[in-house]
Amino acid sequence: MMSSDSEQSEDSALIPRDATQHQESSRASFASSVFNIMHAIMGSGILGLAYAMASTGIIVFSLLLLFVAFLAAYSVHLLLELCGQTERTSYEDIGFCAFKTTGKVMVAGAILIQNIGAMSSYLFIIKSELPTAIAGFLHNHNGTEWYLNGQILLLITVVCVVLPLALLPKIEFLGYTSGLSIVFMVYFAIVVIVKKWFIPCPLFNGTMNYVQNFNSDECKPKLLQISTKSAYAIPIMAFSFLCHTSVLPIYCELRRPSKSRMQKAVNIGITLSFSVYMLSALFGYLTFYGKVDSQLLHSYSQYLPRDTLIMSVRICILFSVLLTVPLINFPARKAIMLLFFSNRPFKWSHHIAVTLAIQTLIVLLAMYVPNIQNIFGVVGSTTSTALLFIYPGLFYLQISREPLKSLKKLQALGLLILGFLIGAISLPVIIITWLHNENVA
Repeated sequence: MMSSDSEQSEDSALIPRDATQHQESSRASFASSVFNIMHAIMGSGILGLAYAMASTGIIVFSLLLLFVAFLAAYSVHLLLELCGQTERTSYEDIGFCAFKTTGKVMVAGAILIQNIGAMSSYLFIIKSELPTAIAGFLHNHNGTEWYLNGQILLLITVVCVVLPLALLPKIEFLGYTSGLSIVFMVYFAIVVIVKKWFIPCPLFNGTMNYVQNFNSDECKPKLLQISTKSAYAIPIMAFSFLCHTSVLPIYCELRRPSKSRMQKAVNIGITLSFSVYMLSALFGYLTFYGKVDSQLLHSYSQYLPRDTLIMSVRICILFSVLLTVPLINFPARKAIMLLFFSNRPFKWSHHIAVTLAIQTLIVLLAMYVPNIQNIFGVVGSTTSTALLFIYPGLFYLQISREPLKSLKKLQALGLLILGFLIGAISLPVIIITWLHNENVA
């Protein structure tokens, strides 16, 4: 996607020299770093991309997804440049170098909100898909049993699984799920492609029965589509490509670290993620067209409630989500600790209280936010846009000593302006659409 301007600059280490003297055998290989980057990128956003395609059309969606992927790689490039200039290896510390405590708080706050949004979207998936997964294995049920109630299952899952794992002071073993999560996502994309040929068009009319009389246009893909729903497209994509808070920690574990190697790992990770995203979005859209749900698995639940492949995908996604939530809890808790307890020693009371507060908040959001597109849209148009576009450009303009008219600073300024425009245009439309839908309901 992006490369540095000079070979000398590329091959310079991004971390202090003494840190590079660790044994190379203890560091992560290039391939494992690519997998970690893909794990940081790919998450619940993959379930909303088919909806984004339905909202914009195939051509517009493809161009936007490619554009956002390119900008994600370029903004990582700026962060790596700043690491070399400041010798700092965390997003918060770069913010501190740019604007002192204000910059550090800006980054910590954005990471907190972003991770809360991500965890809420994961719990939303558990709430909506776990009852369907259980019902798929049952033949005789009336749908009113407590074990088919999404909110009850959500509470049980959080209390019994997520919370105990999130309370651990160290949860390093969950990092081993990166490769497994990538396999699950690829498997999801493969099943979406296969099932395109087994779900006929026309689609159903809100029941389990297929429509007999239909408009033939319902089964024709839209190449260009502009509506208020289109405002969700770029925020969902920004939400789906955000890996910036994980790039620098992943770099610190890279064997033979240099900007060129790290940028290459990021480029490969983003390219592979783009391919999986594009295939799952395209074939998901070509399966359901304009009736695709904002959470793609929910569409399959309505048409193929007991299909073996869909049930297996649902279980894989739920398992991946279940182990990812406590993992994401750690940077969210770190951000709160940084904001409120930065100068205090570790205390279990603070640790437990912050963890309980975060888990309570995300459970409430997952329970009462009516649609996952609202989470994708609001978080994507605010904190995802800030971390992906605004902060890298802003910090580069502030820290770099290059002339303002230099090419890199002009590109950073363009990234900054673009981020503000995306947020300023998307967020008001999303909020108005959300409120309108609430009033109609």
